[in-house]
Amino acid sequence: MAGHQLMDTNFNAMPSEMDYNQELNFRKAKMTTEQGLSRLTLGEIGNRVSAITIDTSKGGAIKKEILQPTDSILTRARSAKLRVSSSVSSTASSKEVPPSKHEFGGPAFMKQKTFAGDEGGPVKVEWMPGHNLLPSASRIAEGDVALFDAMSQAAPMDVSDDGSDAFSKAIFKEHIEDIDAEDAGNPQLVSLYVNPIYSYMRQLERKYCIRVKFLEGSELTGKMRAILIDWLCQVHNRFHLLQETLYLTVAIIDRYLQVKPCSKNRLQLVGVTAMLIASKYEEMYAPEVADFVYITDNAYTKHDVRDMEQDILRTLDFSFGRPLCLHFLRRNSKAGQVDATKHTLAKYLMELSMIEYDMAHLKPSHIAGASLYLAMAVLDGSRWTETLRYYSAYSEEELVPLARKLAQLVVKAESHKLVAVRTKYSSSKFMKIAVIPQLKSKTLLEFANSGDRDS
Repeated sequence: MAGHQLMDTNFNAMPSEMDYNQELNFRKAKMTTEQGLSRLTLGEIGNRVSAITIDTSKGGAIKKEILQPTDSILTRARSAKLRVSSSVSSTASSKEVPPSKHEFGGPAFMKQKTFAGDEGGPVKVEWMPGHNLLPSASRIAEGDVALFDAMSQAAPMDVSDDGSDAFSKAIFKEHIEDIDAEDAGNPQLVSLYVNPIYSYMRQLERKYCIRVKFLEGSELTGKMRAILIDWLCQVHNRFHLLQETLYLTVAIIDRYLQVKPCSKNRLQLVGVTAMLIASKYEEMYAPEVADFVYITDNAYTKHDVRDMEQDILRTLDFSFGRPLCLHFLRRNSKAGQVDATKHTLAKYLMELSMIEYDMAHLKPSHIAGASLYLAMAVLDGSRWTETLRYYSAYSEEELVPLARKLAQLVVKAESHKLVAVRTKYSSSKFMKIAVIPQLKSKTLLEFANSGDRDS
């Protein structure tokens, strides 16, 4: 009986039987209106399963995503706001007895409640006090109102000069362009979060850094590493993999070799296994283990590849979120509004640097910035603007020394024995960027010669 007794909050006394019946009827009517039930009647449930289809072949329910345009959400929110306002005003005018803490605030237990069904007869449903699994109509409306208020009262971008954060919005002054201003309507470009994302990526490249001369103390040399990566570039082309897969493969190899010593006869196994992991991470359809065994001319077995895969995963703690040069180059190219020729030449320079052991420790963002800087200088002499300086986080003075080293790689590539990258970028697929006359121009030679003097 105690569970069905209501305490008067004002007088701490037991209400009369008439007050109890009135209160019970009032709550029944209110719950019927709000539909605050954990299990709805069949008539109500029938209106809520339109987003569910049953796949008999798989034996389960598949939920379909329902995409609604912003206009329909705002329209629903406005109507909901009006509905809630009228509901609140009408409720405030009526006298409502507060619920007892014993009934609604106690432990969860099931009760049988009787309500009028669609056919006029009583319908029994189970109701759990204080633990409604479905939101009531008023709560749904309140959620829509909150969404509407958040979308209609969004604060403008903070362009104050306060704060030292690299992406604090203090940079949008007269000489710096907001390159994401027109991307608000494209959810794939996440313009609201793109600057914090790149700020976080700069933290990750410092966290997952490569040591200088990381092969010292092992039987491997920088030349062995260069031969491996040149060969992997050919494998990458043969499998028609994504650009990101090649960059991630090299990053996995370097991060693994600086932690785990490796013998010369297992270096190729490390390379193909790294590409297998990178393919699983980046590709929709990764090559199979047997493909990598075949590409090594059966020098290793499937069991060897799987064992090495487990060892690499454990050694790197399953962390493959190190940002790639390509990520930063795309951002820089957007900031500089460069054309496809400059962007492709910058990619060629980045892949040339990928083979160099002496440049493996450099940050991906630094390589990307210097590559685009040199590409712009060689092709049309474009300047490194304030907008590029901000979004790349590098000034022209910081990029020039590395750009000189990249220019030396271009000159050396013409006579280098490792020709995979140059051959790749000599094809029409990459605009034959490796053989354009600008790479023999006076500007590039001046960069290369000044780099010789610096060294």
